[in-house]
Amino acid sequence: MPTHARDRLLQAAQELFFAEGIRAVGVERLLSVSGVGRASFYRHFASKDELVTAVLKGRDASWREWLAGAVAARGNDPLAVFDALAAESGDGDFRGCAFINAVSEIADADSPVRRIAAEHKRAVTDFIAGLLAAAGHRESRALAGQFVLLMDGATVTAARERSTEPLLRAKEIARALLG
Repeated sequence: MPTHARDRLLQAAQELFFAEGIRAVGVERLLSVSGVGRASFYRHFASKDELVTAVLKGRDASWREWLAGAVAARGNDPLAVFDALAAESGDGDFRGCAFINAVSEIADADSPVRRIAAEHKRAVTDFIAGLLAAAGHRESRALAGQFVLLMDGATVTAARERSTEPLLRAKEIARALLG
């Protein structure tokens, strides 16, 4: 576990929020798991909501870096996004998409959490549009939006069914879109 209080809080929050849900995890639990005192918590974060946004911003950067690397390792084929997601979802602890999960818990349409999730999905769409354009596909932006729709739906289904099969089916639908 990291030695700095802020890093310990971020790590504990990421693990707990993803495993149990944002609203289910209170500040007391975060303090207990992270080993950080209350005063130190509030020195780093004005509120739990501020911690949630910091966790999601960090998750955005690390997840998109992971996706780019996983797709590059598979030859930058646009369809490789589904293979990468299937490989990730094969983990027994798979809980779906952190951003979809967060949005499902936050009712406030103006919440920073919803803004961060929307920015994340736009960035993923941009990445996929770039892959599609580089592979010579016309209408790469529209296709990328369809890919993200398939990815999101298949990710939710994979988490529900505890199976990689929905992501592999989504890949075949995406293949048909490209055909």
